[in-house]
Amino acid sequence: MIPMTDSANNLLYRAQQLCVTRAVRFTPIRQQIFLLMAQHNAMISAYDLLAQLQLLEPNAKPPTVYRALDFLLEEGFIHKIESSNAFILCPHFGEKHPSQLLLCKSCGGVIELHNTEIEELLQSLADEHGFAITTKTVEAHGICADCRE
Repeated sequence: MIPMTDSANNLLYRAQQLCVTRAVRFTPIRQQIFLLMAQHNAMISAYDLLAQLQLLEPNAKPPTVYRALDFLLEEGFIHKIESSNAFILCPHFGEKHPSQLLLCKSCGGVIELHNTEIEELLQSLADEHGFAITTKTVEAHGICADCRE
């Protein structure tokens, strides 16, 4: 089993409870991927997750990870970082919220913002152009405060 920090353990418990409420299957593999992401403080690719999972499940293959990631995305547990095809755990899962991501090019860290004004402005601009938004990903790339020091 993966050693867990208190925060990872709390996140897992919350996710388990939410899955019970939603009547969806939070399989052991899905939980393992969730925990790997909960212990990772930066964006992570599916193949990096696969490499970590294979330390515990040597027969794990890419489709296993991608299916788990699809589930975690669908349930709102993670965000996909489109520009780098990576993923990050969303500690605010279970609550509907706007999300914008600040991505550090140096350390790979991600700061998640929840600005409703950005969300409303984007929707308003889309409406003005008769555009129906089906997927929203707002990403800004730069250097975080820690890396700039």
